[in-house]
Amino acid sequence: MEKGCIALDLEVFELFSIIGTIAFAMSGAVVAMEEKYDILGVFVLGLVTAFGGGVIRNVLIGVPVTTLWSQGLFLKIAIVATAIAFVLPLKWIRHWKRIEAFFDAIGLSAFAIQGALYATHMNHPVSVVMVAAVLTGIGGGMIRDLLAGRKPLVLRDEIYAVWAMLAGLLIGLGWLTTDIEMLALFVVVIVLRMFSVYYKWKLPRRSIQKMG
Repeated sequence: MEKGCIALDLEVFELFSIIGTIAFAMSGAVVAMEEKYDILGVFVLGLVTAFGGGVIRNVLIGVPVTTLWSQGLFLKIAIVATAIAFVLPLKWIRHWKRIEAFFDAIGLSAFAIQGALYATHMNHPVSVVMVAAVLTGIGGGMIRDLLAGRKPLVLRDEIYAVWAMLAGLLIGLGWLTTDIEMLALFVVVIVLRMFSVYYKWKLPRRSIQKMG
């Protein structure tokens, strides 16, 4: 990969890292407050949601987990975002609940692209780039839901992880190389996720439970 392209991707990487961190940190904080956690629980869920996917990704693609502690800027952003969510007026939080799926889609899209770029910079094959995109996009949310005693969103709701996988595929194949293309992908993933919610698109499923 040429140096110019690497520099370009790194700028996009930073942008999507910030967007994803804010969206998921606030998502985790709101879920914690729904479950009536105290302020410590709110911060734990906020930080876990923001960084859980990245930690899982790093373990699987060979990046030291300790790199998390070098991300001082993102830790500060997550802490501030969580604190803001904690002190928001209740009517604002209720408004958040009405658009929660939208912010969750923002986090999914941002972190999926971030994870794909991360794996691409390490020269991993397309399959690994796709896995990195999915794990980064959904990992934090899965940990959040499990800690909150909920069935993970990715396993029970409308099409979710598939859109992260699509982002990883496009980036892994090298079809997207400019800022505009990355931003367009970011918007497309959000739109597809919101279409999934609005039209209730679901993957095929089968239940072995008896009716009645």
